[in-house]
Amino acid sequence: MDIAKYIDHTLLAAVATPADIKKLCAEAKEHGFFSVCVNSGYVSLAKSELKGTDVKVCSVVGFPLGQMAKEAKVAETEIAIAHGADEIDMVINVGALKSGDEALVYEEIKALKEVVGPDRVLKVIIETCYLTDEEKVKACELSVKANADFVKTSTGFGTGGATFEDAKLMFDTVDGKALVKASGGVRDFETADKYIKIGVKRLGTSNGIAIVNGGTGEGY
Repeated sequence: MDIAKYIDHTLLAAVATPADIKKLCAEAKEHGFFSVCVNSGYVSLAKSELKGTDVKVCSVVGFPLGQMAKEAKVAETEIAIAHGADEIDMVINVGALKSGDEALVYEEIKALKEVVGPDRVLKVIIETCYLTDEEKVKACELSVKANADFVKTSTGFGTGGATFEDAKLMFDTVDGKALVKASGGVRDFETADKYIKIGVKRLGTSNGIAIVNGGTGEGY
């Protein structure tokens, strides 16, 4: 197993500079990571840096709070794709889900998937640290209904990150109709390997180099 091919090499910090993004891309090329994951403002730079490679560019949308208007998320998605994004990781409106407004959550995911289209990937960040198990299940069900490609545990910027229990719950809920990405707190090979063994198909982490080298990172 080439664990690097499961990793979205991630840099979403508020202080990330263009030089940092260039370094991220160089690392992704060196280690063979599946993608780099960046904020939408850096998509065009990442795409340029990765030209001629098979490393994908993933952009977050509505990050990290998810409380933007649907129209804002759609616009950000359109811009990210125009700038070269291959994948979109969107944050749901957690407050809407918790208040029972399932229609809003569904319509947002559906609208973004329509923009992303069948040839690119949409991952739905449900931010498990704020949800009950029932809400996690509902978020996954809505994501599948809206034709999302992945459900994702966390932004890495909430009160908690991925857990094995949440990843398994999500995996069981989507039942093969979507894939699962674990993000937040994946810092070493052993942890990453365990997620993969329970069915996770992608790992979002800023600790990719430590993971492939058998060490332990300190990032998100």
